Amino acid sequence: MAVTADISLPSIEELTVDEVKLSGVPLRAAAFHLGKYCEWPNDEFMLCRNELDDPRKCISEGKAVTSCTLDFFRKVKRHCRNEFENYYHCIDRSSADYDFSVCRKTQTTFDKCMLDELNIERPDFGYFSRPKIHKAERPKPPPEQIQVFSDTPDDLPDDYPRQPTKYGTRFYFYA
Repeated sequence: MAVTADISLPSIEELTVDEVKLSGVPLRAAAFHLGKYCEWPNDEFMLCRNELDDPRKCISEGKAVTSCTLDFFRKVKRHCRNEFENYYHCIDRSSADYDFSVCRKTQTTFDKCMLDELNIERPDFGYFSRPKIHKAERPKPPPEQIQVFSDTPDDLPDDYPRQPTKYGTRFYFYA
């Protein structure tokens, strides 16, 4: 993507945030609980990205998602560290494609700890694909204005003579 001189980019200080320093396996192991715990900030960020279509305007929402994720993993570390480590080690070492089905016993132990200690229940399988209404605190952006160009040619009239096509139609079903 090319950037012109009239586009303002955020400074390094605005973009600097504590990172979630985890590999894919722990993130995959905690994905269901993390998605449930950080559902509101994540929905707010995705709504901002889709409505405004400019990632520079959604930096604060992105920081909120990262902050929520860090808070979640700190709580997991404090309350359910052993169960979580057993679960993601099982996922990491049991199959080449990180399959969950091999590790149902350690998953059950981790889920029970999350429910007992943090009161976060593992959502059912179709939870994240259900439509939900998200009430944002941001004002709704104004609708996009339709561009009107002054130099567009007039449309041809309906009775304008049209020549038949030289080689027939390109649609086979118009025989």
